Amino acid sequence: MARYGLTQGSRVALLGVVAFIALAGLLYRRQVTRSVMALHFPPLYENIHEQEQQLPHYKEYESKDIKYFWAANHLYGLGWGNVMQDYVMMSLLAHATNRSFVFNDYTWNADGSWYSDFNGKLIPSRIPLSAIISGPVVGGELPPEDHTPRAVSKDFFQTICPNPTILQVSEINDDYLRYDETVSAAVIFDKWVQKLNSIDDPCVQLDANNGQIFDYWIYGQKKRLLPMWPDLSESPMIKRWSWSPLIHDAYESNLHLFHLYAPPPSSELLVLDETNDTTSKEDYSQPIPGLLALHVRRGDFEPHCRKLSSIKADWNAYNSFPEFLDHFTPPEDGDHLDLYMSHCYPSIAQIVAKVKKVRLESKEPLTHLYIMTNGAMAWVEELKTALSTDGEWNHISSSRDLKLTWEQKFVAQALDMFVAQRAQVLIGNGWSSLTSNVVMLRMVNGIPSDTNRFW
Repeated sequence: MARYGLTQGSRVALLGVVAFIALAGLLYRRQVTRSVMALHFPPLYENIHEQEQQLPHYKEYESKDIKYFWAANHLYGLGWGNVMQDYVMMSLLAHATNRSFVFNDYTWNADGSWYSDFNGKLIPSRIPLSAIISGPVVGGELPPEDHTPRAVSKDFFQTICPNPTILQVSEINDDYLRYDETVSAAVIFDKWVQKLNSIDDPCVQLDANNGQIFDYWIYGQKKRLLPMWPDLSESPMIKRWSWSPLIHDAYESNLHLFHLYAPPPSSELLVLDETNDTTSKEDYSQPIPGLLALHVRRGDFEPHCRKLSSIKADWNAYNSFPEFLDHFTPPEDGDHLDLYMSHCYPSIAQIVAKVKKVRLESKEPLTHLYIMTNGAMAWVEELKTALSTDGEWNHISSSRDLKLTWEQKFVAQALDMFVAQRAQVLIGNGWSSLTSNVVMLRMVNGIPSDTNRFW
């Protein structure tokens, strides 16, 4: 009788086929799951993280005597404006001491989690710094004549320097340096330059549990911070500051919102082509012709403005250059809440009046408006209507009109900064670190000082 059972070899082959199908199904389900998660969870920027760990100079530095400076006490859990201020100063200090600057992620939650809650919405706990900026701060090239070692990532530093010299900020920053308003940031900076230059160990790290070398209030004290300007404005770390390819791609995709005659994109579906350099031939060092950018903070900034009034706070230092047209003098006494709110949290009527005044005083014709704001959609539309009613504009757009990829969405504040940095005229918030950083970059790039205006 014929037997129709499988031979041992056939059984093995069949089991192999079944296993392959099962594995393929599992991998498919994982890919589908990953794709579904990507639609609901913030991006983790894995590719950009990986790029930061493979910068071209790392191989050379593995066998070369390089000195490093790692400020492990970088700010976290705060907005990008505050964090950027700290990165600017620490990268400047590393460069001044001929040490490689060590950079880390822009961190909201430092507990190792992937995601954090921000006002009921999920955001990435950590975003690679090079998803936001490019240039020397994240390992970009320095001028050919500058032989300071290029920046490296924290992971590379920890591999090269497993046992660094740990410094306490209090070793230099006593109460006199921190609180005496006659002590400029330049004095503190010089003392840290001397300290770092006195250390032979190539691996130096600030204790992660320390406060920052430059306390946050210094950025609001023009008499203390502005003496740093000559060094800061000439440092290649800042002169070569630029925004990331991700931000440039977002700019190109939304060009019609900033440039008067740029056509809108042909498709609403935005896809980031990582194999194609989307950088246009536009000269990013030049202002965007006719653009007036407004920085209008809403939402959580209202209680902040009230607090600023209660302590009679001055504008941020880089919003207070003496050559600017707009100035603010904190009142000495009395209740001046209305005064502070008109400059810090202006109403629609106050915004419209200021825009009209600035437009009349501008040396260049202003033809289109871009509103950088976190305001609610309905409020932004009301503002746009009021602005268009009061004066003829060729185009008015806002942050709420941006079309962004999922990765660009969580770094969109950098796109606003890039646009504001290049606006023909900017009206900013004097107490905002974001405005202050934009104004700093405009001044470094030689944009006329009278184009920096404030509410």
